[in-house]
Amino acid sequence: MPQSITSIHNSLIKKQLSCQELVKSYLDKIKKNDGKIHAFLEVFGDEAKAKAKEIDAKIAKKEKIGLLEGVPIALKDNLLYKNYIASSGSKILEKYVAPYSATVVKKLEDAEAIFIGRANMDEFAMGSSTENSAYGPTKNPHDLSRVPGGSSGGSAAAVAAEMCVAALGSDTGGSIRQPAAFCGIVGLKPTYGAISRYGLIAMSSSLDQIGPLAKTVEDVEIIFNAIKGPDVKDATSLETKSEKATKKIKIGIPKDYFVSGLDPQIKKNILATVEKIKKDGAEIKEISLPHTDYALAAYYLIMPAEVSSNLARFDGVKYGLSSRDKAKNLLEMYNKTRANGFGAEAKRRIILGTFALSSGYYDAYYKKARQVQEIIKQDFVKAFKDVDFLITPTTPTTAFKLGEMTNDPLTMYLSDIFTVSVNLAGLPAISIPNGMIDKLPVGLQIIGRPFEEKNLFELGKIIEKYAK
Repeated sequence: MPQSITSIHNSLIKKQLSCQELVKSYLDKIKKNDGKIHAFLEVFGDEAKAKAKEIDAKIAKKEKIGLLEGVPIALKDNLLYKNYIASSGSKILEKYVAPYSATVVKKLEDAEAIFIGRANMDEFAMGSSTENSAYGPTKNPHDLSRVPGGSSGGSAAAVAAEMCVAALGSDTGGSIRQPAAFCGIVGLKPTYGAISRYGLIAMSSSLDQIGPLAKTVEDVEIIFNAIKGPDVKDATSLETKSEKATKKIKIGIPKDYFVSGLDPQIKKNILATVEKIKKDGAEIKEISLPHTDYALAAYYLIMPAEVSSNLARFDGVKYGLSSRDKAKNLLEMYNKTRANGFGAEAKRRIILGTFALSSGYYDAYYKKARQVQEIIKQDFVKAFKDVDFLITPTTPTTAFKLGEMTNDPLTMYLSDIFTVSVNLAGLPAISIPNGMIDKLPVGLQIIGRPFEEKNLFELGKIIEKYAK
């Protein structure tokens, strides 16, 4: 059975297989494997079969089909898909049915992709392990005793277990790249504004970005090109600039990312790949991003503050769960609904964010974090004057065991240490599989200049060859 988007497309137009056979093979894999992995919260089996039948009819009539037509894709549970549940991994939205489709979903619908299911995630995208889902954890296909990463863990696990060709996720502080690294696939966090966020259930609006996960860089590139671009419904979305092709590649290695806390084997793994790139003619330069140490602290003030604001809308009045039958007045309804609907991590971040924004603390915490964010942005601006790309580990460790960090949120937050700076700076970054350590995947992260995703893909394809 063909695996890549291009090979599937060629097989369909040559009639080497039917779209119905293709969809059935993926649905069979879900039926066989997802009981153990729990990547999906809902499978769109009947809808996928019906769509496949329509595409086969088009092919039989010798009508042209698009590159993504008939390709099975999973959607993270925080992306609205009209007339389907979008719970964002939370009990508070357990029965919420989307009244419209997100812009990215609509673009894939227009491309005639087939949505095969709704992927599990950490509640409201808050987590690095998918253990914070109200519907139970997802497991890593490489080792069922370990986490797949988060918050897009369901999307990553579904792709890694070959239960779909590709998936959409969202990345606020590493939530596409970290699970991609843990599951041994490719994950792209695009430039902030490159893709519309309309129809994404917001966590932290100034940091959230939708992006694709797939087995190869080429597949990620195909999906990115299908969903990118400005949208009148999202004022932060922008037209992608024309990109200059890089001739002699200059790569920066930030010494601030190769520090204590990084697994020595991952360090060795990443630097070995850097040496291969150097032998192929790239110029390698050690650089410094001197304010990296402050990124995690700034992120965990800015993000919860925006969480506090965005999640205020879930009060039992308009959306999802409501405890009005058990409440004596409006305030009691708010309190009961939110107490019953939100999980522990969501409550923790709402409290942190509300505190950071409160009178007397706003200047000391939130305002200061925003100032640090600007300094971190300038670190990258300075770095990209000297180099074209930065290469770092995606994560400090390989996938950790289920339950290993659930009682220690600070340690859990540290798994985002190499990814959060990219979100604070609004830059594009991609995680590429880079071999294995003790049978667990390692991810290599490439960070690029704003809106230079095309150049990221070109370097990513080179690195992909080294890992094979």
